[in-house]
Amino acid sequence: MTLHDPELVIRPALATDVRRIRALVKSYVDARAIVPKPAVAYYEGVQEFLLVERGDRLVGCGALHVMWEDVAEVRTLAVDPMEKGQGIGSTLLTELLQRARTLAVKRVFCLTFEVGFFARHGFSEIEGEPVAADVYAEMLQSYDEGVAEFLDLDRVKPNTLGNHRMLLTL
Repeated sequence: MTLHDPELVIRPALATDVRRIRALVKSYVDARAIVPKPAVAYYEGVQEFLLVERGDRLVGCGALHVMWEDVAEVRTLAVDPMEKGQGIGSTLLTELLQRARTLAVKRVFCLTFEVGFFARHGFSEIEGEPVAADVYAEMLQSYDEGVAEFLDLDRVKPNTLGNHRMLLTL
C-alpha cells in the first residue's frame, strides 16, 4: 500500500524493525509524549505495528493493541519530526482503525497529548470507567501498562501526567 507520495510505503513491522521503531520514538519518549517501554515490550507487540518508510528510512509507526472484546488501543503513533504535516500520521491512524474494524473492535482508545489530531479523526475525551464493572474487574488482571492507562489506575498516573484519555466508537 502506498501513500499520496509514491516514495512512501506502509507495511507491517518485522521483528528486525524494532531497533528502528525504538530509534524513531526515542525523541517522543524523551519528551514524555510516549510512555517509555522496555525493548522486550516492542518485540512482544511487533505484530501490532504498521510502518511507513521512505526508501530504507523509517518515517512513521503506529500500533493497534486489542485490550478486550470490543476495545483496542492505538499505541506508539509517531512520525519523524522532519516528515510531519505530510499526512503520514493520519494515514497510519486510518489503517490502524481499519485493522480494528477487521477485528470487530467497536471502540478504540488512545492516551495522548495530541488532542486536536485525534479529535479530527473522531476521538473524544473520556472520564471515569469506560467499561462495565464486570469487564473492569477482568481487565484489572492484566499486566499491560496500556490497560492500566485505559482504566486510569493511580499506579500509572505519574507516567501519564498531562495526557488525555480519548475514545472513538467505530
